[in-house]
Amino acid sequence: MYPPPYHQDHNLRNSEHVARTYPLATIISAKNSKSFVTHAPLIFHDHKLVGHIDANNPHVDLLKDDHTVCAVFQGPQTYISPSIYHTKQLPTWNYIIAHATGITKEIKDQDVIKNSMVVMTAYLESPDYKFKLDINDKRMDRLIPYIHCFEIEVQHWEGKFKLSQDKTPTDIENAKQELIRNNQKSIADFVNTMFEKHF
Repeated sequence: MYPPPYHQDHNLRNSEHVARTYPLATIISAKNSKSFVTHAPLIFHDHKLVGHIDANNPHVDLLKDDHTVCAVFQGPQTYISPSIYHTKQLPTWNYIIAHATGITKEIKDQDVIKNSMVVMTAYLESPDYKFKLDINDKRMDRLIPYIHCFEIEVQHWEGKFKLSQDKTPTDIENAKQELIRNNQKSIADFVNTMFEKHF
C-alpha cells in the first residue's frame, strides 16, 4: 500500500474536514486514455458533493450520469528541512490531502441549480455572511444556461496525511509548526509576487 500505512488516514470525518475547509477541488476524469482536469469548488449537499462549471468546458461530458470521477482536496503542504528535527533525518515534503472517488450525476432542474448556488454561496460566506445570494436574483436565471451543475455520490474517501508520523514526538511537533509557519509565509510572499507580475 502506498503511501505507507501511517500516512493513510481512514477516518471519513477527517477527509471530509479537509474537503470542507479547502473546497476548491481538482476534479479528474479519464476517457480513452485522455485525462480531463478541472478546478472548481465542491460543497456538501446531503453527503454528496455538488459543483458548477462552465457549460462549454470539455470536461462536461464526463460529469454527467454514471461516470467515475476523482476529486482531490489539497490542504496545507510544505518542504520539511532536516534542520528542524532533533534527530538526524533526510529532507521530505509534508502534506494534508483527501481524495474522493465517486459517480457523477448531472443536475438539470433550474430551481435545484439555483438553490445549490445559494447554498454554496452561504457556505463560502460563512462565518460572517457579508453577502447573501437571493434565490430570486434574476441574474441567476440569465446565468444558468451557461452552467453545468453536477453532483458526485462519493463511494470512497482516502486521506493522505504525511505529517512526520514516523518521527519522535518532538520532531512531529517541530514538523507541525514548520507546516503552519511555511504556509503562512509562502502564501503571502507568493500572492504578492503574482500580483506584482500581473498588475
